[in-house]
This record gives sequence, C-alpha cells and structure tokens, in this order.
Amino acid sequence: MSEQAAAQLQANKTIVTAFYELAFNERQPQLAAQRYLATDYRQHNAEVADGSDGFVQFASAFAQAHPQLQLQIKRVLAEADFVVLHVHARLTPDERGAVVIDIFRLQHGRIVEHWDAVQPIPQQSMNSSGPF
Repeated sequence: MSEQAAAQLQANKTIVTAFYELAFNERQPQLAAQRYLATDYRQHNAEVADGSDGFVQFASAFAQAHPQLQLQIKRVLAEADFVVLHVHARLTPDERGAVVIDIFRLQHGRIVEHWDAVQPIPQQSMNSSGPF
C-alpha cells in the first residue's frame, strides 16, 4: 500500500470517528451533520430518512429518548472508501448493551452512505470469547 493510500485510510477513519463522537457521545448531531455528511447522504437503516435532516432528526430523538446513551468505539477498520466501526452501545450505564457495526462510505472527505447492524449482548454465551 502506498503512503498516499495509507494516509487516505487514516483520514477516513479520523473523519468517521470524529463524526460519531460528535453526533452521539457529545450529543451534537446537527453540527456533526454539517461538518461530515455529504449533501446527498444515503441511509440504509430503515428507521432513518436519507439526507442530513433525516440523520439529525433520528439522532436527536434517540438521544432525547436515551439521555444516558454511551457509544464506545472498540475498533475502527478501513478499506478503500469504507470505514467500519465496532461499537459497544449502552442506553444506560447498568445494562449489558448491544454490539453495533456501523459501515460508512466516504467520498471527497465526506460521509455519503451508512449501513448498520445491531446485536443485543446476551446474558449467557455459548463461548468465552465475548462480543469484543
């Protein structure tokens, strides 16, 4: 991998991480959308409308409904124009939470597309590996 390609992957990881932290943990989805989302942002989560307005409406309502929400990024992976976050999501500090996989596609330094998958962390597991 060239130095330029490696630098672009790192830049993409930095953009997505900053967006996620600002939007959810710092509770500023409007500012996060302004800084990091493309004007033609596409959403693949069926509960969220396309565009930055759709994202802001969803994130604002979610944060209001869950004021103790905390999203802890465990891993950040990047390939080509995609960045994947492996996240421990908790609606309250005392719950087990869920494993979230968020996939973002970037173009020209802006987030243009998003997918996600959520798996509740069970009380018991058939293995000792743990979700993270």
